[in-house]
Amino acid sequence: MRVLQPPGWPRPRGYANGVEAEGRLVFTGGQIGWNAEEQFESDDLVDQVRQTLENVKAVIAEADAGPEHLVRLTWYVTDIDGWRARPKEIGEAYRAVMGKAFPPMACIGVNALVEPRAKVEIEATAVVPSRSETAAP
Repeated sequence: MRVLQPPGWPRPRGYANGVEAEGRLVFTGGQIGWNAEEQFESDDLVDQVRQTLENVKAVIAEADAGPEHLVRLTWYVTDIDGWRARPKEIGEAYRAVMGKAFPPMACIGVNALVEPRAKVEIEATAVVPSRSETAAP
């Protein structure tokens, strides 16, 4: 994967402007901040961000992918003012789950999500090396 950074542009913090990747494409449906039993353990935005990212990570792991393979995250947030008020905490939750993987991201404020208690929903795209590239010789 190669990060795309146009000359003269300031380097973004916490995401990339773009990436170039080659391999198997992996897409997730929108993941939300409930656990594997579809139960919300918290109504706090940061807690739901952390759980949502754990859910993204679990889904892509089924395709032998990890955070380092992510090429796109799209976040839908019901409380954009709450999002803006807590960037440090959200960043800490992100790094705790995803480490130093900072793919291109978009964050969109929405009125509501399908699950009424959900405060965030994240769709992910990953590109994983082809199985032939990862097979032992």
